[in-house]
Amino acid sequence: MREGRPECAVPRAQAERSDAARNRRRIVDAARGMVRARGVESLSMEDVAQSAGVGVGTVYRRFGDRAGLAYALLDEREREFQEAFLSGPPPLGPGAEPAARIRAFLRALLERVDEQSGLLLVAETSGPHARYASGAYLTHRAHLVELLRQVRPHGDPQVLADALLAPLSAVAVSYQREVAGLSLDRISAGLDELVTALAG
Repeated sequence: MREGRPECAVPRAQAERSDAARNRRRIVDAARGMVRARGVESLSMEDVAQSAGVGVGTVYRRFGDRAGLAYALLDEREREFQEAFLSGPPPLGPGAEPAARIRAFLRALLERVDEQSGLLLVAETSGPHARYASGAYLTHRAHLVELLRQVRPHGDPQVLADALLAPLSAVAVSYQREVAGLSLDRISAGLDELVTALAG
């Protein structure tokens, strides 16, 4: 016992953290199952809470809104993607020329956005700048900035990084795929043209 605190104080705090982590996992698993069974449109904070066996207030406190819950569902795939471009094999990972890495990054991100466009639409359109404030976007942007500094040392890498990421929003990709009927290969070829123009 220290400073008059009971010895059980620390174990109890750890138990609370464990309960919070368990609740988070139950909520995310319930939301994932709901999306898998009924689609992203079915994602309701109330239904997720009921399925997870927790109060709806717990879901709101933990995730804020549907967008926060969507980002939680995207998290595991995003971590895998970041690991691939930060430390995986080339050309996506280190070891290839910067322009080749940019091309590989844009193609991989395009495929990911296409694969998870429903969740990304919920997450990215929850506010006017929701996409740009997300940790994923900031990491993608920082990665491109570093590569663009090598490709165009006298350019403005921040502006160029945003320009390269703009066509890869969930709104843009879903429009090109579902309305314009473009294939991933055609979109990717267009992105390659942009990189070629930047690389000189």
